[in-house]
Formats: sequence, C-alpha cells, structure tokens
Amino acid sequence: MLKYNICFIKRGEEILLLNREKASWMGCWNGIGGKLDSLETPRAAMIRELEEETGIQAYSLHFKGLVTWKGDDFDYGGMYAYIAEVPPDFEYPTPRKTDEGILDWKKIDWIMNADNAGIVSNIPVTLPYMLNQASCFDHHCLYKLDKLLEIVHSEVSPSLETNETDRVIYLEKYASKIEA
Repeated sequence: MLKYNICFIKRGEEILLLNREKASWMGCWNGIGGKLDSLETPRAAMIRELEEETGIQAYSLHFKGLVTWKGDDFDYGGMYAYIAEVPPDFEYPTPRKTDEGILDWKKIDWIMNADNAGIVSNIPVTLPYMLNQASCFDHHCLYKLDKLLEIVHSEVSPSLETNETDRVIYLEKYASKIEA
C-alpha cells in the first residue's frame, strides 16, 4: 500500500504551498500532506493532514489519483493526490510559519514557470492534470541521481481511493517494490 498523501489547496488562481523545513524536498515548495496512519483511509488521512498542517476545515476535496515514483537510488513509493477547493475570497493570511515549514499562496503561473527552481520537480507536470482533467491519473515519476527524467501518466479508476481491493489489484505491478 501507499504510505503518503498530498493535496493542493486551490483558491481562485492560487495554490497554498508549503516550503518544507524537513526532508524530503527540504527548501522546496510542495503541497500539503503526510503519512497515512495504520488502518487510516486515504481520504481520512488527507482530511487529518489538512487540519493539522493548515487548520483549514471548509473545502471541497477531490481525489485526483496517485503520484508514484522510482529512482536508481531509492525504492518505489507513492502517494494519493487530492485537490481541495476553497472560495476565491477565502481568507487565510500568509505567509504562515508552521512546524512543517512556511505556508504561502502562490499563483498557478508562478508554480508552472519553467524557470522556477524552487518547486518540487514533478509538480509543474502533474498539477495541470489535477487541476484540468476530470479523470484520475497515476503520475509515475522516474528519477536518476535525484533528477526527474520522465513522468508516465496513466488514467486510473477513482475507486482506487475508496476500494481497497481495487488498490491492491492496481498496485500489484509495484507490489514487490513499494515499501510495505
């Protein structure tokens, strides 16, 4: 099973990002997320992480698929991906210091800018799918020497979020490679 989740909170043309103070991706802007607790569903874990990391409770949460990865110097892994939408006039002052790092609203064009070296490398490629596609995808990221080489986007069933049997069957292709 996958151990992690990530969420991009959208307010109009902005996304709430976290500049992480801890590994992994320390010093880079990333989505909100974390580790699933034992026996926790992906959605329950995401709701808990959003509350713990931002305090935001009023949003519309959408499952958008998976982000999986493999590198030449690390094992297969992955996370459940979500978009949470808040109204364009939602008040949430930033920057805001947290235990995890600094939260701040960033314009979507800033996030997607090819010259932006401060964002986690897969986000400019995967976020447009999450924001603009109704379907769910597995965004499988391949890394070499910690550099993103390629992302393969495969459409997946939304049932991967809620149906454990569907998740197990889908993830069998990674079964011997994903951390248990």
